[in-house]
Amino acid sequence: MTARIHFRGPPRYRLRSAAELSQSVLEVSARRALKGPRLPGWNWFVELATEVLRRQTLAALRMADVKEARRYLDSTVISSPALSEISITPVVQEKFRGSWFAGKSTEPRVSVLYFHGGGYSFYPQAYTNFIALITLAAKSRTFALDYRLSPEHRFPAQLEDALNAYRWLLEDGADPDRLIFAGDSAGGHLTLALLLASRESKLPLPALAVALSPPTDFETALTGKGEFDWIDKPMLDQWADWFCDSAERRNPLVSPLWADLRGLPLIYIQAGRAEILYASIQAFADRAQKQGADVVLETWEDMTHDFQMFGLDSPQSAEALRRIGQVIEVRVRGQKNMETVRP
Repeated sequence: MTARIHFRGPPRYRLRSAAELSQSVLEVSARRALKGPRLPGWNWFVELATEVLRRQTLAALRMADVKEARRYLDSTVISSPALSEISITPVVQEKFRGSWFAGKSTEPRVSVLYFHGGGYSFYPQAYTNFIALITLAAKSRTFALDYRLSPEHRFPAQLEDALNAYRWLLEDGADPDRLIFAGDSAGGHLTLALLLASRESKLPLPALAVALSPPTDFETALTGKGEFDWIDKPMLDQWADWFCDSAERRNPLVSPLWADLRGLPLIYIQAGRAEILYASIQAFADRAQKQGADVVLETWEDMTHDFQMFGLDSPQSAEALRRIGQVIEVRVRGQKNMETVRP
């Protein structure tokens, strides 16, 4: 196992997180010994990580204060060899903040503007490891935006931060033809919204957008069963209520399922077939295809929401990260003699 978990912060949070991890290890190990994996494609690490994510997220959302929930989630820190290969440089601007991630093999001419997940409400410390994995897969410098969080800051605050960050990158000399929008979960949603908002604002469009497990429809209950996923429908409802008013949910910037996607660069989407958002992601891809938009959806059997964060400890996650790098090679760097981008 390459990933390592350790704890930080106030003792009450560290102890609770450690207890959740210990209980998860016992339950998963016993269940697999008696019944085998919950899904055929799950190794021990995937099953454990899924259980820990479910427990941690549920515990956080049950807390009365969202700031306390954030402190609790920050008590769990993930590290892996990927972090040792990355330098992180914080950036604070008047209208936004974030951090540059860069690896030893980074190509400075190619940049990724990255948006983290967390239901628009959380940005746990553990995300640092995942963004490092994305940076290494992309072989590009990555600017990870620390956008304002809900419920304190509701739509369109996050989109305004993303637009300001993109304008800053352009003013700083970033070449749109060598720039990628990317994000996971809520960040995948923000990736799609920024594409649409950039077009409306007459900004140059990037070469590529990469959306991992993006929510595409806040208006309807277009979700899968998700019985194996680590997020559930009540969690989605809570995040949606924090993010925006119900009257805004037909807005294509909130529910890109209803957007006109024609004329945009390639949108490359990854999703797990076992995730609760799979039905809405598939509906988005189907509607895009009917429009003639350049959208590609690749899916992984038995995988859950944001499965890419399992990194090199899951064969499916490692393959998904490799595919992200490959799509960037083909679409942005123009490499030849590689697998087609399309599945």
